[in-house]
Amino acid sequence: MPRVTDESRRGRLVARGPARERIKPADRGMLRRQEDPAFIHTDPWRALRILGEFVDGFDAFARIGVAVSIFGSARIGEDHPDYAAARAVGHGLAERGYAVITGGGPGVMEGANRGAAEAGGISVGAAIELPDEQALNEYVNLGIDFRYFFARKTMFVKYAEAFVVFPGGFGTLDELFEALTLIQTRKVERFPVVLYRSEYWRGLIDWLRARLAEAALIDAEDLLLMQVSDSPEEICELATTGRGN
Repeated sequence: MPRVTDESRRGRLVARGPARERIKPADRGMLRRQEDPAFIHTDPWRALRILGEFVDGFDAFARIGVAVSIFGSARIGEDHPDYAAARAVGHGLAERGYAVITGGGPGVMEGANRGAAEAGGISVGAAIELPDEQALNEYVNLGIDFRYFFARKTMFVKYAEAFVVFPGGFGTLDELFEALTLIQTRKVERFPVVLYRSEYWRGLIDWLRARLAEAALIDAEDLLLMQVSDSPEEICELATTGRGN
């Protein structure tokens, strides 16, 4: 697939290809940028900056329509089987009319964004500022940069009809358990949470059953909040209908 070179920016928003029409260009350069004054590092100003992230996020994500959030490791390459599976899932979801939301980085995220973009869908990247900063992958056609993890995670949950979780590290587990907690406590309506690659997740699920459920720290039914599949096609079915084959 050729790289997307047509790009529009508005504040922290980045739009490429078919997503460009989802945002309108802002007025340019009314005030010149100056060095940061001291007051912008105070807590009241920080609160306004947090509010700004929510406003920009809500403004952008409200336009994408139905969507599925996909999570997974940033540390795998294009030749990894999980990359190919994420690409197939992204492609399948876009063919069903769903936007694909990822963290916008490499690895599983790039695979999912790539599949969605190749299918002509809306491929969304919600990036986060980190010390080892990574640019949005080239297959994102609607991107936004966040400074705060909690603002970013709100977008993943608020605008997704389902979560698809590939093998990953601490960040992936954080996003998985955040979703499960919100569903369990009924802070959000129940939505599908689908885990890809049963061999990877088996140990965690067995531990949750043996340690948490048997000790009554969670209800046995809470384990049913997650579904597991080894098939990209079935994952698309589970994510969009809640039912497998």
